[in-house]
Amino acid sequence: MDEKRVPAVKAEVVKGMSQISLIFACGTALFSDGYANGVIGAVNTILTTLYPDYFNLTNSNYSTVLNSLIFAGTVVGMLTFGIVSDKLGRKAGMMTATGIVFVFSALSAGSYGGGTIGGMVAALSAWRFLLGIGIGAEYPCGSVAASEQTEGPGVSKNAQHRWFALATNTMIDWGFVVSSFVPLVLLWIFGPNHLRAIWRIALGLGVVPAAAVFLWRLKMVESARYARDSMKHARMPYGLFLRKYWHKLAAICLTWFIYDFITYPFGIYSSQIINTIQANQDLYQSFGWATVVNLFYIPGTIAGAFLIDYLGPKYCMILGLCLQAIFGFFMSGFYETLIQPTHIAGFAIMYGLFLTFGELGPGNNLGLLAAKSGPTAFRGQFYGIAAAVGKIGAFVGTWCFPPMIRAFSEGGTNPVRGTTGPFWVGSGLAILSALITFFLIRPVDHDGMEREDREFREYLQAHGYDISQMGMTEEIVSVDSLPDDMKEKEPESNEVVHAV
Repeated sequence: MDEKRVPAVKAEVVKGMSQISLIFACGTALFSDGYANGVIGAVNTILTTLYPDYFNLTNSNYSTVLNSLIFAGTVVGMLTFGIVSDKLGRKAGMMTATGIVFVFSALSAGSYGGGTIGGMVAALSAWRFLLGIGIGAEYPCGSVAASEQTEGPGVSKNAQHRWFALATNTMIDWGFVVSSFVPLVLLWIFGPNHLRAIWRIALGLGVVPAAAVFLWRLKMVESARYARDSMKHARMPYGLFLRKYWHKLAAICLTWFIYDFITYPFGIYSSQIINTIQANQDLYQSFGWATVVNLFYIPGTIAGAFLIDYLGPKYCMILGLCLQAIFGFFMSGFYETLIQPTHIAGFAIMYGLFLTFGELGPGNNLGLLAAKSGPTAFRGQFYGIAAAVGKIGAFVGTWCFPPMIRAFSEGGTNPVRGTTGPFWVGSGLAILSALITFFLIRPVDHDGMEREDREFREYLQAHGYDISQMGMTEEIVSVDSLPDDMKEKEPESNEVVHAV
């Protein structure tokens, strides 16, 4: 290599690493979503073990209610902070979201409620709902900001989708893995005679990623795309937006509803499913197998991240859904064989692959499609609405799974057949989702947000909207992240300029 080019190449590499770091700073907080939603499965198992009379007799719906409350809070956070993200800015939303997660993770761990079991459950339920608001806020703020950073300088065009998937969905999946492994480690440390300490510490550890991400984000500035194309200081033409984008939004909402309807209940009930197979109900084995199962999320999301840029989000999603359906139908047909104690490893592998292909497909691609199918001015609300509909699917799923199992079990007379019910339903819905994706969702290309914003501006102008109001006039953004048409003469010793 020409020695004169070495400094320029090094500078380009540093710039690329800096931009990728920004992508992860925006998206990594979604680790808290996976952890918070996953750890409650272990907490439910522990609380049911500690207080069997209360949870099995007095309050038999407790587990479903507690699981549902965090989803309800998440929906509120997604819808509310979608507006915050678009009108106040991505950074303001991200910092607030991280603060909420920190505070209510700590309060969840300290749930007391006057010292009674009922009071403790009520307090835990309230804190979980409020925690959900912070988790939900990360989607229209952090994920949207991450998507905008993927088209920044230094990021290879053929790796834009990959970095988004790794910074968002892969982080959620690692949260699921850690959420099942932490209770197991705590059980090794404290033993089965100190379960009260285990469930409180497991919940309380949710403050750690929140605090780390909060510090990471302190020096962040708004993306150049938001600085140029937002409507922070302008009236938002909702009628024009819906007229142009309602069909895209509806298709993504429907597929996200189906995906979360399948995935979140399966993730939450993984330890219960393993418990059903393990006759001795041993917590060590339950948490251990739950960790093994959750680890299968990782190869799916990582392999999928490297496929997205070659197949495109649309067709990568269809591939994952079809493979998930195949394995789901296989598990349904051979369930009685797989649940035999001698075949527990086979069950864990098949169940894990069912989840793996869900991550390779819709897990990685739904957020990407939602983030890059709408214009910057409405991106937070577009993403927030789509993700909220998905969480409603998760909410519905946590309530539908128990009666679904009872219905398939013929009123409890055939429990083995009952447990196959969710696999039949989930596999069928995966096929339905693949068909919706094929016929109704448009492919997303590299640098697609640039074209989307340009077309949206032209559309607004054609309908009489004054686009001169768009953009930020006083806030600062990174020079390196500015698009070429926004760059002026770059100051030599200053890293930020005013967006104009």
